Amino acid sequence: MRCAECKGKGLCGLPKCPIMQRFYALTDEKPQSEYMGPSPSIFIGSSGYPRVVGGPLLLRESDTPTDWIARGLGMDEIVGIRSKTIRGSQPVKNVLQKAQEVALSSRPLDVEARFEKPIRYDLSFDGTVAPIGLCGKLSHVSVLDNAVVEPAVDRYTSDTEVLATEAASALFLDGIDVYRITSLLTAGLLGSKRRFVPTRWAITAVDDMVSKDLRKRVERLLPLQEIFVHSALLYGNRIVVLLLPSPDFAFEMIERWQTNSLWGGKEDVVVVDGEKRKKQRYSPIAGAYYSARLAVLEYLAMTGRSARVVVIRDISGDYWAPLGTWVIREATRAALKSPPVPCADLQAGEAMATALLGSSFWQGRSELIRDLRSQRTFADFV
Repeated sequence: MRCAECKGKGLCGLPKCPIMQRFYALTDEKPQSEYMGPSPSIFIGSSGYPRVVGGPLLLRESDTPTDWIARGLGMDEIVGIRSKTIRGSQPVKNVLQKAQEVALSSRPLDVEARFEKPIRYDLSFDGTVAPIGLCGKLSHVSVLDNAVVEPAVDRYTSDTEVLATEAASALFLDGIDVYRITSLLTAGLLGSKRRFVPTRWAITAVDDMVSKDLRKRVERLLPLQEIFVHSALLYGNRIVVLLLPSPDFAFEMIERWQTNSLWGGKEDVVVVDGEKRKKQRYSPIAGAYYSARLAVLEYLAMTGRSARVVVIRDISGDYWAPLGTWVIREATRAALKSPPVPCADLQAGEAMATALLGSSFWQGRSELIRDLRSQRTFADFV
C-alpha cells in the first residue's frame, strides 16, 4: 500500500515508519507540564467536528514559512522546528477567546500554559498543514501581553457585516499575507457569522477565497503577448509554470510523485486537474492545487496580464517529509519570480518545460494544451 494512503499508520507492515523515525530523531524536547514563552499562532483540529480541540501553538521560533525560506533553512532544520512545536489543546469553546487574542496579534504573544499531563510526542502527517510534533492537554492558559493589530486587521475583524470571503480578499489587497488571514479565519474572527474553522480547512479556504477575487480582476486584463516558461526548485519540489497568451484565464496542474518518493510507490503517481470558467469540484490534488493557483493569480494580477496557465509539480525523493501546502505556494511564487524564458510557439514552450523538468511525463496529459492545439480562431474562417 502506498505511503500516501498510510501516512505513518504502519499499514506497510514495518515495525516502525522510517519517515516518522527521522522526525523522532530530531526531537529533543523533554517532558514538561508547564510552558511560558511565545505563541506565534493557533491550531484547531478537524477530527470530530464540530466538537474539536484546539489552542495556541507554543514555539520559541518563527511559525511563518516565508521566514524559514528567507533564513535559508533546510528541510532538516524546518522539521526540527516543527517537531519541537507544542499543540496546546482544550475543547475550543473553553480556549477560543485566548486563541483569538493570539491570532489577532501581528507578533507572537507571551503565554503561560499548564498541562494536565506532561506533553507527549504526537506526530501526524498531513499534506496541507505543517507537521506538529508535540501535544499537551491544557489545564490552564493565560495571555501575558497585549496584541499588536494592523489597522486593516482591526477594521475587518471588527466588522460583523462583511462576509468572510470579502474580508479575506480585502485583507489580502491591503497587504496582509495568507498566513495571517488563515489564522484569523481559524480563530473565527472573520465574516458575518463568526465561527472557528479547523486549521487544515482554513488554509485551503483562504487560498480559494482570495483566488476567486483575483480571478475576477485577471479576467478583465489584456492577454500576454508571448509564451513564457518559469521554473524553481524548493525542497525537492520542481515547479515549472507555462504561461500561454489568452484573453480567458484557465488553470491546470499536473503533479507527479516520482517512484519511491514520499507518497510515491513502485512507480510514478501522476494526478491532473484544472479549470476553465470555474472550479467544479474539490481538486484530487487537494490543497496543493489551490496554493499553486493563488501564486499564479497573484503574479498575473501584479503584471497586469491574463493567460492560460499550466503548473507542473515534480516531487523527488529529496522531499522526504510532508511540510504542508505552503511549500507549493512558495515554490510557485519563486518560479514566477525567476527570469522568464520566452518561447516562439507552443511547441517550443512544451520543449522548454520538458527540458527544465528533465522528463516528458507531463506531455500528453494536459487537456488545456490539447484544447489550444485544436482551437480555431476567427482568422481560420477568413
